[in-house]
Amino acid sequence: MTENLPKRKGRQKKHSGTPLNRRQELFVKELVTKDGQITMREAAINAGYPTNSAHCRAWELTNPKMNPHVVAKIREYRAELDEKFGVDYKRHIRDLQVIRDRALEEGAFSAAVQAEKARGLAQGDIYINKSEIRHGSIDSMSKEEVLKALGELKGIDDHVTIDITPTDNSSNGEKARKRLVERVSESSKEATA
Repeated sequence: MTENLPKRKGRQKKHSGTPLNRRQELFVKELVTKDGQITMREAAINAGYPTNSAHCRAWELTNPKMNPHVVAKIREYRAELDEKFGVDYKRHIRDLQVIRDRALEEGAFSAAVQAEKARGLAQGDIYINKSEIRHGSIDSMSKEEVLKALGELKGIDDHVTIDITPTDNSSNGEKARKRLVERVSESSKEATA
């Protein structure tokens, strides 16, 4: 049945297997390698499309209905770069070692220490980062719970806790004044002698 149909006039419909022309290849490479650094319009201009129509060409090239072969190539190239430059454990450890070694060669000991520490953190069993998050507050505790907690805290720091509770404020103040007056009068007597 399809044999008797006349051939369509105009351009052939593109599919994901259609080869890319030179400008399309350049657009894909520009767009993917400088992802996030340039716009699609700039990628089209860098690929050789006219400045006046670069925005339209970029939109057409990234439209899966109009150019499925270009969109497929963009996905393929992104996947290829992700595989090439992606982070995996072995590559991460190796790169940190290279950074450490170069830093040591240049005498940047601080950078070398940081790289080595990052390697240890990546290893997972050398450095352990512990943090404790508590929810609630003293307001939600009963009086007995607060007193118990204070007793535990006092027991922990008993050897450094100093009791500074005043016994009798009035007499201590008077004694201090008397001592001060005595010192001043003694020093004035020595100065006159």
